[in-house]
Amino acid sequence: MIVKDKNQNDIMDQKLLNSFEIDYNFKNKPINRFNNKPTIENINERLNALKTKINNITNCNLKNNAKQLVFSDGNSNSPIMIVGEGPGQKEDEIGKPFVGDAGQLLNKMLSAININRENIYITNVVNFRPPNNRKPEPNEINRYSEFLREHISIIEPKILILMGSTAMEALFGSKIKISKERGAWKELIINNKTYLTMITFHPAYLLRQADQKKYSWADLKEIKKKIDALKLKI
Repeated sequence: MIVKDKNQNDIMDQKLLNSFEIDYNFKNKPINRFNNKPTIENINERLNALKTKINNITNCNLKNNAKQLVFSDGNSNSPIMIVGEGPGQKEDEIGKPFVGDAGQLLNKMLSAININRENIYITNVVNFRPPNNRKPEPNEINRYSEFLREHISIIEPKILILMGSTAMEALFGSKIKISKERGAWKELIINNKTYLTMITFHPAYLLRQADQKKYSWADLKEIKKKIDALKLKI
């Protein structure tokens, strides 16, 4: 009969745990023993690294004509992530997305379904203001879509809301029309992870086409229903 002492057993147990590449907390309480979810500190480090990567971009007309990079706003630990088009004049001056007239309408839209803007996470497809607030060109959308995909992978939202055709094109391609695709839940796959996604109109578009607000209101109600169904805390 082979007898192993306690120290040898402890060494074998530790080797087994290490083989699974899992951090194990030795505590008396039988809860939260496995650490698999990224910490807030880790998320912030990855966001800062992405921000630096975007800020170091070269040969970019958007960057050359903008005052500053507009990266994000809100709670990076939120289960809700909104993606818009790009910074406008106000956003370029202040350095945050959705702070102009479209941002004011967005705040009202979120408030209508009992969401405080500060409790969600917001970014844009392109992070520098297009000259004269023009729509980003296809090559610009494609270039910045790589950063956007990384951004989404860092935040890992439970619900992803794409506002406007630019956000839709960046992640689903340009062969579809927002008028046909909005309002229905879609699945977006990034790095083998699936994100529940809703496409809806951009608030700036609604300011020009007020008659389309009824469709956005329908989309917002669907988003609220999904938030409640998933029991998300916002």
